[in-house]
Amino acid sequence: MAPRQSPDNIIWLEIAESTNKTLREGLETYDNLSVVAAREQTAGRGQGTHTWHSTKGLNLTFSMLYNPADLLVDDMILITCATTLGIRDYLLDKGVTARIKWPNDIWVGDKKICGILIENILDGKRIRHSIIGIGFNLNEKDWPSDLPNPVSLRNITGETYDTGAELKLLTEKIRRRFAMTDSSDGRSKLQEEFGKNHFRLP
Repeated sequence: MAPRQSPDNIIWLEIAESTNKTLREGLETYDNLSVVAAREQTAGRGQGTHTWHSTKGLNLTFSMLYNPADLLVDDMILITCATTLGIRDYLLDKGVTARIKWPNDIWVGDKKICGILIENILDGKRIRHSIIGIGFNLNEKDWPSDLPNPVSLRNITGETYDTGAELKLLTEKIRRRFAMTDSSDGRSKLQEEFGKNHFRLP
């Protein structure tokens, strides 16, 4: 049985092995665009074999469930577009201009502030569920020496943020972007804007 969801469809857990795993194990019990967040994540993953560093209670480690009404595998990029542009929108509201490093990291200048891990569950040629794991560096100050280029919003602005309030703001921006996938015009705008704001490393 899934934990009780708040009116804004955000569920906070004190500790989780992985919020992606939590969503995956209860797919049918969560509403579309529900969010599961953990104050401490013991086995958060990045791309490939990478792990995600996050000090307990300082940052945002969460997953969002997206159940597309009519999205084909060939249109999978729209999930990346909506997610990354929503995060960029949130940062712009903080006065921070961000870029999207292909396929799904968020950078400010030459430093990484956010990583995204998307897991899609398919039904033939259609996407039935998408689990979008997000690690956002909010209040982190100290970093392991083996991380090449991390940065947090606190590093950039000098401010300390309330994790609950910021998660609401951030997920609202992402949900607004996902609403654009409901129309062909919205889908075109997502891909156009993503194209203007993403880059690839040489």
